[in-house]
Amino acid sequence: MVSVGTIIWLASELMFFAALFAAYFTIRAVSPDLWAQETAHLNVPFAAGNTTILVLSSVACQLGVFAAERGQVGRTGSIFAVKGWGLREWFVLTYVMGAVFIAGQALEYVELVHHGVTIQDSAYGTMFYLTTGFHGIHVTGGLFAFLFVLGRTYLARRFTHEQAVSAIVVSYYWHFVDVVWIALFAAIYLIQ
Repeated sequence: MVSVGTIIWLASELMFFAALFAAYFTIRAVSPDLWAQETAHLNVPFAAGNTTILVLSSVACQLGVFAAERGQVGRTGSIFAVKGWGLREWFVLTYVMGAVFIAGQALEYVELVHHGVTIQDSAYGTMFYLTTGFHGIHVTGGLFAFLFVLGRTYLARRFTHEQAVSAIVVSYYWHFVDVVWIALFAAIYLIQ
């Protein structure tokens, strides 16, 4: 039931982001000259690297889910023996990569504000910060979810099926956030 509820909730989140995409492309169609001028300030290579980190975090998250499905909550052997990693190690790595992504977004915001691209400055700035900002809020929510799952693994006396389901549901959310970012990256950075 938790998985089904999560999928239904993610469908509503999809509608939210669809509305943001619709607004972005509508305003872009109305003022193409503004878009050409403002997108020149984007640091596409930096954003591509940040995107790569987020996509790879989804891989790490899924490896953590595979470990949870095996019932392996912690690592076996050395921390450097990646093949022996369990749910905790993979989810900690995912968390770190997600936090690096958010830090990268913050650095990008600072750079764009320095160039005069602000939320109140133009329609482009408004749509850029709304779309990427709401996505960043969702990533931050995912980071809290990882902390919740990790905390449960340390507090529980034994790893149960319910904990594995929690890890799977968090992975659904994380993969959703990653796919949304890939679409945002394509729309904002590649289709200039």
